[in-house]
Amino acid sequence: MRQEVAGPNPEAEAYLTLTERVAAARAALAENSERMAAAAERLRATRYSLANGRSQREQLHESAYARLLAKLETMPVIEQAKGILIAQTGCTPEEAFDMLRRASQRSNVRVSELAAGIVDRAVTRARPGPEPGQDPPGQVRGARLLA
Repeated sequence: MRQEVAGPNPEAEAYLTLTERVAAARAALAENSERMAAAAERLRATRYSLANGRSQREQLHESAYARLLAKLETMPVIEQAKGILIAQTGCTPEEAFDMLRRASQRSNVRVSELAAGIVDRAVTRARPGPEPGQDPPGQVRGARLLA
């Protein structure tokens, strides 16, 4: 009869260690295969975008063009605001723009928006309004709106 000895069996430990090693190797292989598949997909997408899409240079060019268009749209109102500041303060054009820029930074408002506000206020002040004691045009004193 064969007697089993209690305690660690070196052959069983070697077998388990080998089995564990194989399992770890298979897991690593599966993980590496997934990473390779993802990298291959990114490569395919990059090749497709280069073949069918625009190059980075074209994208940058389009972005610069859009910025120039935006600048052209806002430049007239900024120039008008500079003119108003020059007329009111007697400063140079550079000083007027510096005043706009500093006020823009202090109030966290774009220079173009600040300039538009200055121009709007100057236009509304320049419009003739009714003299004190007179009714605005189109209204009759004592007239009420009918509901």
